[in-house]
Amino acid sequence: MKTIIEPFRIKSVEPIRMTTRAEREAKLRDAHYNLFALHSDDVLIDLLTDSGTGAMSAEQWAAVMRGDESYAGSPSYYRFRDSVQDLMPFEHIIPTHQGRAAEAILMSIYGGAGKHIPNNTHFDTTRGNIEASGAEAYDLVIAEGKDPSSLHPFKGNMDLERLEAFLNEYGDSVPIVMLTITNNAGGGQPVSLGNIQAVAELAHRFGKPFIIDGCRFSENAYFIKQREEGQQDRSIKNIVRDCFRAADGMTMSAKKDAFGNIGGWIAFNDDSVAEQARVRLIQTEGFPTYGGLAGRDLEALAQGLHEIVDEDYLKYRIRTNEYIIEKLDALGIPVVKPAGGHAVFVDAKRWLPHIDPLSYPAHTVACRLYEIGGIRSCEIGTVMFGRETDGSEKPAAMELVRLAFPRRTYTQSHADYVVEAFALLDKEKDSLKGFRITKEPKMMRHFTCQFAPLDD
Repeated sequence: MKTIIEPFRIKSVEPIRMTTRAEREAKLRDAHYNLFALHSDDVLIDLLTDSGTGAMSAEQWAAVMRGDESYAGSPSYYRFRDSVQDLMPFEHIIPTHQGRAAEAILMSIYGGAGKHIPNNTHFDTTRGNIEASGAEAYDLVIAEGKDPSSLHPFKGNMDLERLEAFLNEYGDSVPIVMLTITNNAGGGQPVSLGNIQAVAELAHRFGKPFIIDGCRFSENAYFIKQREEGQQDRSIKNIVRDCFRAADGMTMSAKKDAFGNIGGWIAFNDDSVAEQARVRLIQTEGFPTYGGLAGRDLEALAQGLHEIVDEDYLKYRIRTNEYIIEKLDALGIPVVKPAGGHAVFVDAKRWLPHIDPLSYPAHTVACRLYEIGGIRSCEIGTVMFGRETDGSEKPAAMELVRLAFPRRTYTQSHADYVVEAFALLDKEKDSLKGFRITKEPKMMRHFTCQFAPLDD
């Protein structure tokens, strides 16, 4: 069949409160033009993030009722641990309340002043936790990964030559090598299995632990199956296992590819490193068999990990983004190609060339998209990555608007509505003028900073 349907039926519904454009303009003004500051019930279609915003299955809700809330040694933990190890063969699985908690624990072990940590592209919380420790974060994605129009099938790949040069240059000050799959900040682009294994080999040759940020591991595995030579006849589960078999550890936000509304974990093979992580966990998160989560959350994640490797689901998931990208491309709206796993990325730098990057073109698009259609999206550009550790500001490599689709939440009619809103925005884009920041924190400013339009 040509039509790829949602591989599920809707069993429960949540109403959307409809608003007018005038109402939305007032709401955004009251929020100081920061989309994070909006009340979610003032949003019609919420594509701010795919983190923790998906719909759980009937089996997950049934699993919630099995949750055992014992402080220590809960059977819910052991079911969770076994489900993780079925996909990621690490010796030590340590739950956390979400991915950034895992990153904070990782940096309590490996971070610190004078350290240099490479990745294909660090996402915002990863970079924030690295810099909060006093270390420096470096992005070494391949050149194609910075070109939104490139059709390279694995634009999330690490540049191996640059990584080797980096390891030679910084030597003992490099505590670990990281790799993010899929590469969220670079357009949700995948990393090939060959590249994962090559990065691992290079890290190990220099005596460095190799850590994977695995938030969207299943989507990445689906791309490997579809695009990498020799992988077409393999199961998603076996591809996932091979990805993590190359690593010494991982961090995970289970709010993505584990169908969780909350949760995460950190995993290691090294006994001594795992012990350090557990001590830090007890200080900040909770006992190592619950890690800041309720037993019911652990049960939901255990079930979600079984569901996420279903190829019918993954085919539908990826096709959703491809469908919207095809429609936007037909309208002449520049998008990151090929389609990423979890989101559609619009190239605001190409679409609004009259707005200087330091006037935040991607944020400008995101704000007007909300005003026109009530659609909340997220800027990934100079607002997110432009402030340097020395306080200066420079344009980000790309100015992207990310529309991250929650898992199993919206239908094709919602997708068509998004496309229609962009068609209306396209008629107004030349009148847009950009924004200035009026208030910002010292770190990770995009979450809480305030803006004013340049014509105010």
